[in-house]
Amino acid sequence: MNKNREIYLLSVIIIIMMVTGCYPQKKITMETLLDEMVSFESPSEFPIYTTHQISSYDRRSVSPASDGWFANNDGFGIIRTDTIDGRIENVLFEHLGAGVITRIWITALNKNGTIRFYFDGNKDADWTIPAYDMMKFGIPIGRGLLQPHTSYNEYGKGGSTLFMPIPYGKSCKVTFENPVGEKATPKYYHFNYREYPKGTFIETFSTDVIERVYPKIEATSDILLNPPTYKSETPLTDQRTLSENDQLSISLPSGCNAIHTIEFDINVEDPSAYAQIMRGLLLDITFDGTKTVSVPLSDFSGAGMGAFKVDSWYLYADGKGKIVSRWLMPYKQNGTLILTNYSKYKINHALVKIHTSSFEWKDHTLYFHSAWKQERNIPLTNNEEECIDWNFTTIEGKGLYVGDVLSLFNHTPSWYGEGDEKIYVDGESFPSHFGTGTEDYYNSSWAPVIPFNTPFGGAPRADLESSHGYNTFFRTRNLDAIPFKRKLRFDIEMLSWQYGSADYATTVYWYGDLNSQAVKTSGTEEFTLPLPGAPEEKEKYKVEGAIEFEDLTPIQKSTAIIADKQNMVAFTNDTWSNSIQLLCTGGEIGDSIKFRFGDLNPVKHDIVIYLTQAADYGKVQFSVNGQASPVIFDGYSTEVKNSGAVKIGTFSPEHGYFDVVIKLIGTNEKTIGNRFFIGLDCITLKEHK
Repeated sequence: MNKNREIYLLSVIIIIMMVTGCYPQKKITMETLLDEMVSFESPSEFPIYTTHQISSYDRRSVSPASDGWFANNDGFGIIRTDTIDGRIENVLFEHLGAGVITRIWITALNKNGTIRFYFDGNKDADWTIPAYDMMKFGIPIGRGLLQPHTSYNEYGKGGSTLFMPIPYGKSCKVTFENPVGEKATPKYYHFNYREYPKGTFIETFSTDVIERVYPKIEATSDILLNPPTYKSETPLTDQRTLSENDQLSISLPSGCNAIHTIEFDINVEDPSAYAQIMRGLLLDITFDGTKTVSVPLSDFSGAGMGAFKVDSWYLYADGKGKIVSRWLMPYKQNGTLILTNYSKYKINHALVKIHTSSFEWKDHTLYFHSAWKQERNIPLTNNEEECIDWNFTTIEGKGLYVGDVLSLFNHTPSWYGEGDEKIYVDGESFPSHFGTGTEDYYNSSWAPVIPFNTPFGGAPRADLESSHGYNTFFRTRNLDAIPFKRKLRFDIEMLSWQYGSADYATTVYWYGDLNSQAVKTSGTEEFTLPLPGAPEEKEKYKVEGAIEFEDLTPIQKSTAIIADKQNMVAFTNDTWSNSIQLLCTGGEIGDSIKFRFGDLNPVKHDIVIYLTQAADYGKVQFSVNGQASPVIFDGYSTEVKNSGAVKIGTFSPEHGYFDVVIKLIGTNEKTIGNRFFIGLDCITLKEHK
């Protein structure tokens, strides 16, 4: 072969690699993935992989044009059922080809069962977890890589999220087996994964690999929990007083460089003005002649409205005006950071420090971007047929999506976040990322209204238990970032527990080329608006002298029954003591639940129980210390309502206590759905007069 032909063929190969994105890659192992996980530089390079999510979303959701698009029975979606060695296994995840599972989010009411991983076409399971619970993965994993949700209970409701990467060279299948004879209950899950081009060499996850790499797993977890902050010897610094419309501006060093760290210190003398001041500070950053960042400082920090505390891999805020950004921001020639005070308050001390260094720009290096939008009075509904998809963001151009903030004011008095996320990449007709609920997307579960922080985000703000008023979630993506070549569209369903509205403000972070931009962003007309006043939690109605069932632990119950708290605020047609009931699901005729009440005087007591009635509730009978009550309670009703006082009889305690049993004995012929639910509100034990 002559030299000119060699050069020609080499040129063709290089062009093909550039067009397809298949530029040379090293062997992918657990070690390389863990290194990537704690590399601030890695997301600034456009990758060769694509990403997807497989979840338990309601399979009635087929198309935006068809019925069921907003169907919300998200705990039963599976790929198929396999029979393996006589076992019936639900296939939750399957991918044929080289890939990496980058995130596993799961939650359930009942964790009984077995999860199995099958790699590279193996017929026998390569890894087994003896419960529907990532906390029992089988090796000690630090909280940097594995986090229980705020609702987590080892033996009951709750879930967890695993971020430790699970690579495979040829294929991966994950299944779940319910215990034999046990009634299936909802199992919610997300599997985020990378799909690599054919020919990519990936070392498959195994026991041997874990033994070799375990010290690095521990070290990575520690690093994620204690992120290093780059500090240059001579940071670019500006400090000044900012009156209304004043600016603080810092020019970046010319040439090919990168911002590693930005430190903000905003001294607010009047704490009552803090939230409005932080919202009124606009951060603009321009690189190589194009503005790529324009976000209110409170929202850029990950905290959203109120600028509360944040403690994560990329972002830190103390909730008092100090903020640290660790997003890497490379540029080729020049750049400028401008902080403008659009609030009506004077800031006596505004300090910004920027830590930079020289940077090697590569063919696939991307710029850092961040954008913000807000919309007020978006309609919320609990009716699937009336629900809408609200556009969280749409980004045009080429990029890598690495995170977002949802900061909101909920005008309804109950949970707003039943809606699923739907992320479309490069013009997909069906989203490659379809979730199961707003809080699930943000790595929690079961409608939590509890502030929390993890390396990958959290909930900086959750004012009221009801979720009324201010709430903020945020999520950043390390290995689970989403590459797109032309366009990314992120919609979220506005499905809630009751009718109402909410104000949503979203901040998005991505790396992209200079032409990449978010569409329909918001400007000063939105972020300078006065923030709504925070509502106060209303005093809850309580039945006088009542013992709340949701505060009790049953001393005995049938295995099939799952007892869990349920907030009843959404059911506005009636009132429940303490606004919560104990909901018992999974039961069938003959199943029962028993409670003990002690420290009673040895006299007769009138026992009154308050229950719930609805279209899918069964009939129950009561007994006290083995003595049957003559009362049979029919839980059926066409609407959800409180039964009011149901006197089950007058009884004398034995040895100072009552053992009260509620037993399912049937159901009304008109019931629908599950038909055997039991709703227990509260009980009163009053001495008989």
